[in-house]
Amino acid sequence: MKVSDAMTPEVQLCTPDDTLRDAAQAMAALGVGLLPVTDNDRLVGMISDRDIAIRGIGMGRGPEGRVGDVMTANVKYCYEDQDLDEVTANMGDIQVRRLPVLNRDKRLVGIIALGDIALVQGGDGTGAALSRISRPGGQHAQV
Repeated sequence: MKVSDAMTPEVQLCTPDDTLRDAAQAMAALGVGLLPVTDNDRLVGMISDRDIAIRGIGMGRGPEGRVGDVMTANVKYCYEDQDLDEVTANMGDIQVRRLPVLNRDKRLVGIIALGDIALVQGGDGTGAALSRISRPGGQHAQV
């Protein structure tokens, strides 16, 4: 099975010049926590709800701050024609739950999440990937 068989092809995009408010509102409306950031039809980053909270609000940027100032620029991705099992294993290795999907011309064509993979494979492989993504780390204190 290929990534294109499981990915979500319609993806909400934002640009580096969009505000953090715009990105947060789009995420809320869609019920997602991550948006691809594009510039002239090229993927230049990803912004997550965590980026907005930690790098945005936590660093004193308000809702009018720019997406380009807080986005993650080093984007991991996969190709639409890659084998789904290979990508699932890679997601576990690099500890991500979602990846943007590009065609071989490096144009964004979708996004793949562990949930998408679970839907098409009935959970095969997603448990192993999730166990590698959700590795325990650091000290945790509960009060």
